Amino acid sequence: MTLNPAGPSPATPYRWRWVALFVILAAEVMDLLDSLVTNIAGPSIRTDIGGGESLIQWLGAAYTLAMAIGLITGGRLGDIFGRKRMYLVGAVGFTLGSIACGLAQEPGQLIAARVFQGLLGAIMLPQSLGMLKEMFSDEEQGAAFGMFGPVMGLSTVGGPILAGWLVDADLWGSGWRMIFLINIPLGLFAIAGGLVFLPEHRSTRVVRLDLLGAVLAAAGAALIVFPLVQGREHGWPAWAFALIAASIAVFAVFAWYENRKSARGQDPLVEPSLFRKRGFSGGMVLGLVFFSAMTGFWLTFSLYTQIGLHYSPLKAGLAGIPSSIGMVIAFVTSQALTKYGRKVMHGGLIVMALGVGGVVLTLGLAGAAVTPWQLVPALAVTGLGMGFVMAPFFDTVLASVEPHETGSASGTLTSVQQLGAALGTAILGTVFFEQIKTTSFVRAEQLTLGVELAMLVVVFLAVFLLPQHARPEAAGEPAPAKDVELTA
Repeated sequence: MTLNPAGPSPATPYRWRWVALFVILAAEVMDLLDSLVTNIAGPSIRTDIGGGESLIQWLGAAYTLAMAIGLITGGRLGDIFGRKRMYLVGAVGFTLGSIACGLAQEPGQLIAARVFQGLLGAIMLPQSLGMLKEMFSDEEQGAAFGMFGPVMGLSTVGGPILAGWLVDADLWGSGWRMIFLINIPLGLFAIAGGLVFLPEHRSTRVVRLDLLGAVLAAAGAALIVFPLVQGREHGWPAWAFALIAASIAVFAVFAWYENRKSARGQDPLVEPSLFRKRGFSGGMVLGLVFFSAMTGFWLTFSLYTQIGLHYSPLKAGLAGIPSSIGMVIAFVTSQALTKYGRKVMHGGLIVMALGVGGVVLTLGLAGAAVTPWQLVPALAVTGLGMGFVMAPFFDTVLASVEPHETGSASGTLTSVQQLGAALGTAILGTVFFEQIKTTSFVRAEQLTLGVELAMLVVVFLAVFLLPQHARPEAAGEPAPAKDVELTA
């Protein structure tokens, strides 16, 4: 079957599109679960295979940093070699990486396997959006993309609970390993379903991969995350600050190189023109700091409940449910607030700050005797605020870019989201572990949340740099069509 090169036609949508949608959703679930479960399982993993406190941080940071690095080029690989092929390569690799995580015997092996997972996930996930836009007609795309909300919501709520239950259940003596091995049936479904039901895709535009740009971006990101995680355990030696300085230099070289490629009419990894737009640059700062704050909040809360309050992994997962439910409610209701533009994000940040402040106050009043029920109101408000910031983020930032820059801008923003998650794990995790050396767990968590509130102030100010309203397609207008050919 061949579809109209100008885009999918309502009269000839891809025959297996709804089955293919569930195949794609399986990949999304694997990624969502693996980005959440190590927060809950981290202390148990460290108890079993050893490693320093930084191991807990690396379990999340290694995955998200690799994902951030790979996402920049993952979409381009789909354009060059075909989206179905790259989806399958990513799904096979991600499943093998999950098995490697589940079989790891020492910290280095596990961290390396998490890096592999992140890199292969970054090849698999970018193909989904392109294939969905090609398989469904304009009238059906709303329903197709609408499936992602409930799946994300259920994964956000259920992921930590599932991780906690699997660790506590110790199925067949597997302990924490089952949080990774559970990806095997999901991965096999994604692979088999992809082979049978996903359509072939060929891009009519010749795209070249910017390998040197990808290496420079990867080096710059790694040079800043590594010393932030490892520097604390080594007493903040001079090399830690030297690596951070080197990161700045590498990113400067990256910016120069990308400008040079663009000037020569070649395909840069990131369109340099994007950074000359106030809205996009502001969105980069906002995304980096906000996703750092959000990820750091989840990590340190999980550490506090398990290490400080001695909750079991399952109880720690259940304790976070109010926040997850708050996020789901915000995602569901945010569409009705689209007309208020960036004011929704400002409101969300105020709500989130009130929730974080409520957690600080609750811990101060209840101390080490705090119960999950006492934390419910503050956590629910925190999650509600997070959702109201996340829901309009991408569409609002992308309103400042030109149509031909949208692909590069989307990939860059997604990479920034993942890099922010890695930095949040590194920065707030480091603050928490530094504080517990000299003070109580309650005080350490309160001080860490104080840093979180300061980060939210930065995000609040960055929102003023964004466009007032989201891009037209967010309000229901169709996006420009792309030249594609779809066969099955």
